[in-house]
Amino acid sequence: MPHEVRAVVAVKKAAPVEEQTIVVPDPGPGEVLVSVQACGVCHTDLHYREGAINDDFPFLLGHEAAGTVEAVGADVSDLVPGDYVVLAWRAPCGACRSCLRGRPWYCFDSRNAAQPMTLLDGTPLSPALGIGAFAEKTLVAAGQAVKVDPAARPEAAGLIGCGVMAGYGAAVNTGRVGRGDTVAVIGCGGVGNAAIAGASLAGARRVIAVDIDEAKLDAATRFGATHTVNSRRTDPVEAVRELTGGFGVDVAIDAVGTPPTYKQAFYMRDHAGVLVQVGVPDPEMKIDLPLIDIFSRGGALKSSWYGDCLPTRDFPILVDQYLTRRLDLGGFVSETITLDQVEEAFGRMHRGEVLRSVVVL
Repeated sequence: MPHEVRAVVAVKKAAPVEEQTIVVPDPGPGEVLVSVQACGVCHTDLHYREGAINDDFPFLLGHEAAGTVEAVGADVSDLVPGDYVVLAWRAPCGACRSCLRGRPWYCFDSRNAAQPMTLLDGTPLSPALGIGAFAEKTLVAAGQAVKVDPAARPEAAGLIGCGVMAGYGAAVNTGRVGRGDTVAVIGCGGVGNAAIAGASLAGARRVIAVDIDEAKLDAATRFGATHTVNSRRTDPVEAVRELTGGFGVDVAIDAVGTPPTYKQAFYMRDHAGVLVQVGVPDPEMKIDLPLIDIFSRGGALKSSWYGDCLPTRDFPILVDQYLTRRLDLGGFVSETITLDQVEEAFGRMHRGEVLRSVVVL
């Protein structure tokens, strides 16, 4: 029978979110019901609230979550009640042209639950990134629930579901950082610090953190940055070149996603270096670069979608690195909060006061 649970809903554009009771159905074929234990407060949730993603209000927010499987629908054979899972907002279909070409991280038909979750009056909710985990329970496609080691604390493990995976994967999967490489990361929030951690774990010999906030730069050193550059005080391109013998870095990662930071990343690369954009830009933003510079500098200009990850492969790896103390997932958790504190957490996030607030249920 349907479940009535507490949840955080964005009812209309740019309005404060509300805690409401919603209705979550029992799982149908290919679906699982998950009891949410923790869910991170991500910038993407704020983008939904502001109407910057689309206008499909009301939104059920939250997508960076860990929890336990409560029930499974028909045709679900690889999950059982009690399994500890991290939720992924991409679940490759295995049948589209990208999956069949061996690139499931670009799947064009990613799976979501078919049944809607609703308000008490029956109004369908749009779950953020197909998850909607600022709720006591949520309904997802079975492929979105990735089993991981239950020894991982949920408030840390859930962050793998979005921000940590995006940054880590930008360095390891998209940028292909290798042993001995030099790396610069612009923007030292949650995603940027995850990229720093990924680059360090991949064996980079020099990882340069770039930001305008000294507190964030200090935090970046805890995740593996070997050098820091305050771009409010100095030209970051010149500073990065100075730190690399005048050459620039092998991989430059833009974790901000604005024209100025993209240009900085473009020009702080070594000849034939790689630029990875993982910061999400505003849809109205445009970039202007001399075509001759794009041609003459060579290398690669890449965007990283969800860290080009395959959740079933990558989530357990990151959890194992956390449990063996190689990846400090707990270091991303600035505070734990309750469902009714999400709106205040958005304010702290917007002001840059936290890496991650995490709702614990």
